[in-house]
Amino acid sequence: MRGGDRSGRAPALALEEAVSLAHALPGLDVVDAMTVRLPKPHPGLLFGTGKVEELRARIEADEIELVLIDGTVSPVQQRNLEKAWRVKLLDRTSLILEIFADRAATREGVLQVELAALSYQRTRLVRAWTHLERQRGGLGFVGGPGETQIEADRRAIDEQMVKLRRQLEKVVRTRELHRAARAKVPYPVVALVGYTNAGKSTLFNRLTGAEVLAKDMLFATLDPTMRAVELENGLDVILSDTVGFISDLPTQLVAAFRATLEEVLDADLIVHVRDISHPETEAQARDVEAILEALGTDAEIPRIEIWNKADQLDPADLQAATNLAARRDDVYLASALTGQGLDAILDRVETDLTETLTEAVLSVPYADGRARAWLHEEGVVQSEAACDETSAEISVRWTARQAARFSAGFPALSDTAPETETDAPEATPGGWTP
Repeated sequence: MRGGDRSGRAPALALEEAVSLAHALPGLDVVDAMTVRLPKPHPGLLFGTGKVEELRARIEADEIELVLIDGTVSPVQQRNLEKAWRVKLLDRTSLILEIFADRAATREGVLQVELAALSYQRTRLVRAWTHLERQRGGLGFVGGPGETQIEADRRAIDEQMVKLRRQLEKVVRTRELHRAARAKVPYPVVALVGYTNAGKSTLFNRLTGAEVLAKDMLFATLDPTMRAVELENGLDVILSDTVGFISDLPTQLVAAFRATLEEVLDADLIVHVRDISHPETEAQARDVEAILEALGTDAEIPRIEIWNKADQLDPADLQAATNLAARRDDVYLASALTGQGLDAILDRVETDLTETLTEAVLSVPYADGRARAWLHEEGVVQSEAACDETSAEISVRWTARQAARFSAGFPALSDTAPETETDAPEATPGGWTP
């Protein structure tokens, strides 16, 4: 059920996405779906009393046990509707959290979901139930009124969140060790991002030969998957498949999954995969860009767009998309399912990543062990030779972002880094050519 006009999109398409969300949770059988227009949400019931009674009759007639509302439902509204309809009720945030809880496969993913769920649950603790008004005893006249039940519940949640954060820190530290080991090999990272069900996993599988779950459903991929790929020019890259984005992503999940998406934050190239066959592909693209901005993604990271699922376009729309893509040098029309256009995309990835590499010669004092260690951990060192008794001459080959990070971390040494462009292959023309 979709109440009102949550995102300004076409109600029918928003309802279709909500039904897809419901299908993404195993065990749910969608009996009916409808759009309910709300001129003004009722503070206690969300819907008007007449509509609540009308829906109650339909719920009882179809013997429905769970109602999903694609929007925000306050704790008071949820309690009143569950009482009136005698069913369990989930709003959009609750449903997405349930899906994430069911799909998370890695230890970090499980912890992130639990943390997000507790953060959401904490916001639902309001004085809506009578037992929350009871107080658990003060100590005579000195102790005061004592701790209310709602305060105790909130404190218990806070304590559990602290425990989860500590566990998560250990998992993140372990992954940082893996990242440090991977950084010793100078592999640029190419991150696939996009709206959920845009075809990222299908593209990832075709390019890497991996067998990541790729289904026509929302949130088929939750935990990030990374594979090394050798391009035709011999350049090795790491391709990262990430969780799909969605409109009105719960704020708890944006914060909780920031660490999970760290490969995007540290990527050398971001590939935005769009479902060009979807009627609201433009709105979906805006949602992806908004979430990338919320995650703190560096705007300087190069980006290209893949307009995926070209095989699902009718001839007229295919020609229009081809013409549009040809006029932009950062857009490629393709089909991950058939392989159409992927060669041109790989050529572009090779060109972009090779063009971003520069060479520099640094004079690093032996005493500055941190700087030397950083260069080796990043995997940018090409050769190292003694300069004199106090310093070494280190030749590096790095990306502009690595050079900037080195300059920020070791400003005294950055002045000794004259950069020279490496020989880059001839650039591949932008756009997709049919």
